[in-house]
Amino acid sequence: MILFFSGMTAVICTYPLDVVRVRLAFQVKGEHTYSGIIHAFKTIYAKSVLCFAGVSFFTFGTLKSVGLSYAPTLLGRPSSDNPNVLVLKTHINLLCGGVAGAIAQTISTMRETMKYVYGHHGIRKGLYRGLSLNYIRCIPSQAVAFTTYEIMKQFFHLN
Repeated sequence: MILFFSGMTAVICTYPLDVVRVRLAFQVKGEHTYSGIIHAFKTIYAKSVLCFAGVSFFTFGTLKSVGLSYAPTLLGRPSSDNPNVLVLKTHINLLCGGVAGAIAQTISTMRETMKYVYGHHGIRKGLYRGLSLNYIRCIPSQAVAFTTYEIMKQFFHLN
């Protein structure tokens, strides 16, 4: 539960302006989903941000738990603040964070958008437009965010 609320807090504090900027920039001429910055903020928070944070932290936690359960010596190392606790190696943290970000981004953009885009643009010209740009942004961002999160937990002796 702490991971879920940590994710919500991080996303609420760090992503809003970037997300709104990208969404406003990629509106198709004549098809405006958002009437302005305030409308974009309200719509995005109501429909996708909380979903992204929850899915992202849930996925990361699941990958971490499964990885340490099935391959502890390959993927884990003793925590620097508590040697009795096993944590993911830094490069594995980056990988799990990136995968969690990609999965969360995919899920959070799919639900409402699928109906609209498929109906107006079809599969090839509609469903995949913009997803690769989101991957380029969110995969490194989430990889670094989760690695920093894990390192800071150790630094503050929270493991």
